[in-house]
Amino acid sequence: MEISFLLFKQIAQFFIMIIMGYTLVKLKIVKSEDSKVLSMVCLYLIMPCVIINSFLIEFTPEKLKGLGLAVGVAIVIHFVAWVFIRILGKVLSFNPVEKASVMYSNAANMVIPVVMSVLGDEWVLYSSAFVSVQLVLLWTHCKSMLSNEKGFELKKIYTNINLIAIFIGILLFITKIHIPSVLQGTLKSVGGTVAPISMIITGMIMAGAELKKVFVNGRIYLVLFFRMIFFPFIVFMIIYFTGITKVIDNGAMILLVTFIATITPTASSITQMAQVYGNNEQYAGAINIMTTIVSIVTMPIMVALYCSFIAV
Repeated sequence: MEISFLLFKQIAQFFIMIIMGYTLVKLKIVKSEDSKVLSMVCLYLIMPCVIINSFLIEFTPEKLKGLGLAVGVAIVIHFVAWVFIRILGKVLSFNPVEKASVMYSNAANMVIPVVMSVLGDEWVLYSSAFVSVQLVLLWTHCKSMLSNEKGFELKKIYTNINLIAIFIGILLFITKIHIPSVLQGTLKSVGGTVAPISMIITGMIMAGAELKKVFVNGRIYLVLFFRMIFFPFIVFMIIYFTGITKVIDNGAMILLVTFIATITPTASSITQMAQVYGNNEQYAGAINIMTTIVSIVTMPIMVALYCSFIAV
């Protein structure tokens, strides 16, 4: 119940941040288009700091096993999601923004703050495992969908600053290299702004949209159902019936972190990428807001379901 309550509180805070961004534009303090600069800052500066900082913990063999479990399950979850959106694309003619919104959760912004508050800093590593897998796919598969670019340019993949940050983080974790406290403090401070900046960006984008036209679109509710209810339940069933939580000690708690990452709203990065590549960013922002509102109810329920059937 404590986890469910803190989730409710955290999501409510995010929604207030969205309103702040929306209000700034409506008061004509800034323009909706100004959010593009913030999107670039978030994608190329703040996120790398979040990634590297999450790996700056003490290395132990047990943590390495837990990390392996978290990464493996995260890969399986994303593979299932990929198959799922391909079916939706054919059966329901989902467009790139809709498919990306169903597949990619807002794990990077929501999971780390929640895990730190509820479970403690030592569990942040496992949320980073999910985020790292997702970021690789966001900057390859998702970027390809939203930019309408066919295939991947290998150079663009291995020179992407977020993927470089993942490599640096893993290297620091495995080699047990300690970076200066001043640098670590800087990474933590900058990374700590990821959630508010992302939510403010979403609010600014939505202030420039015709909300009535966006929210009367019946397809947005279809996306909402698959993102927040149907797919999370599928993931719960996979975890429950495979018994994967019993593979290692603390497996249930590690996969609770993974499950929380799965049930978050649509990734804010989709709105930011859609804006950068000019692909229906207002619709992407509307989906992000709708899923965030609904998550106030769905996330605590899903976590309660997990804790009721899987011992943690």
